[in-house]
Amino acid sequence: MSEFVLYRKYRPKSFKEVLGQEHIIKTLSGAIANDRLSHAYLFAGPRGTGKTSIARILAVELGTSANDLYELDAASNGGVDEIREICDGARTLPFESKKKVYIVDEVHMLSKGAFNALLKTLEEPPAHVVFILATTELHKVIDTIISRCQVFNFKKPSHAILREMVAKVAKKEGFQIDEDVVDLIALLGDGSFRDTHGTLQKIISASSSNKITLKDVEDITGAPRIEAVQGVIKSILDKNISGAMIILRKVAKNNIDNRVFIKMIIHTLRSILLLKFAPEIKEDILSEVSANEAKFLVECGNHKNVVGLPQVLRELLTAYEETRWSYIGELPLELALIKILGQN
Repeated sequence: MSEFVLYRKYRPKSFKEVLGQEHIIKTLSGAIANDRLSHAYLFAGPRGTGKTSIARILAVELGTSANDLYELDAASNGGVDEIREICDGARTLPFESKKKVYIVDEVHMLSKGAFNALLKTLEEPPAHVVFILATTELHKVIDTIISRCQVFNFKKPSHAILREMVAKVAKKEGFQIDEDVVDLIALLGDGSFRDTHGTLQKIISASSSNKITLKDVEDITGAPRIEAVQGVIKSILDKNISGAMIILRKVAKNNIDNRVFIKMIIHTLRSILLLKFAPEIKEDILSEVSANEAKFLVECGNHKNVVGLPQVLRELLTAYEETRWSYIGELPLELALIKILGQN
């Protein structure tokens, strides 16, 4: 069963397999090649962006064996006793490697006492030890720890990178998948390699054939149907508030995730806007979507009201954030559309 956990099965095993963090890989590779390693690294960034994977790869690149690699999840073991144990162990020489590597995940969860214990070791680290700290909340890590580490900021993978990953993994798993399906799965991944793998795995697990259709993804994940997304966009361009509200009502009755719905609208509107104001990248944009969606994007790009889309996108971005806390899930989008279409 573990082999079917896609994010584990396809976790990168070397720097060459890492996607989307080229700036980090280049620096780490150069440090290893020139023997200019830091004694402590701090990997910061959103969840599912490869922090732990790259930490493990770095340990392998340093020639550290499994017997000299130690991992601690500070979210569940963030007490002073656990850190003192690590610091005591760091003083002893490696069993069979040149370097001992300690990976501390979710380091921002350490207690105050644990931070202080770790700080003492980082101030005077043994020459044979490398610490790799990882966090999703850099602002919670104390400044004295940050100042003693070489900090790398991980960025969310782009939509294009996630699309590439989905297409490759689906193919390796023996599934046929169309471009519009790849696009939707990448969008549902929400900028996380792990979440994108998880979404694809859910779809593969429930699939009754080796071909994944758009309807399969919509039915399995509860994602809004593309017709609803395009219907709202057309209503915005046509300034048809009634038509937009009717679609929202239908979406609400189907218990669709409102944040996903807004995100899909934003994603499509952005493509339309780029087609209008950056025609030189038209081929690149249209190559990533199905023929039907490409036709829709081009038609909308030629609409007389397309020039008003920047303001529309600003309102929708606000609605996207407000949906997270709204008592009525669809209310922020309803209010945004009313404001956009000038109905007071």
